[in-house]
Amino acid sequence: MTRAMIRLSLLLLLAPVMLAGCGVLQGDDDEPPYWVSLKSNEANLRVGPSEAYRVQWVYRRKGLPMKVVRVHEGWRLVRDADGAQGWMSRPLLSPERTAIVAGKDSVAMRAEPGGEARLKWRIEPGVIGKLGDCEQGWCRLLVGERSGYVPADTLWGAGEP
Repeated sequence: MTRAMIRLSLLLLLAPVMLAGCGVLQGDDDEPPYWVSLKSNEANLRVGPSEAYRVQWVYRRKGLPMKVVRVHEGWRLVRDADGAQGWMSRPLLSPERTAIVAGKDSVAMRAEPGGEARLKWRIEPGVIGKLGDCEQGWCRLLVGERSGYVPADTLWGAGEP
């Protein structure tokens, strides 16, 4: 074996370790709890971690935030904003962070973080958006083409799971 072949073999063996250190390989190795969102417009919540278990609920909202509370092979025990809990197959979930407006009242979306910033829109409970950075009690939220800042405590899916 030539030196070049040995170097290539070592590089191929070490590549996954080097990439993992750079944060390129991620997702399934996360320790619960962590946030995910629904990848498709239809996702079955089951009573156990297998397709042999009956379907408890069918979600029909792509992007709905879910909290992963346990991992079992290719299945995730998830909880939704209402507290419903069950098992979902890993391919139904996305690592993309989303949040849903919680509570019973509409929420102000502002141009900048802070209660004195210009009001852009009011968002109704149940609206889902892509979650941006959260700092000092405010989160950036993208809802369709509209974006702004919303109080973190009005969003389920923001903050630490």
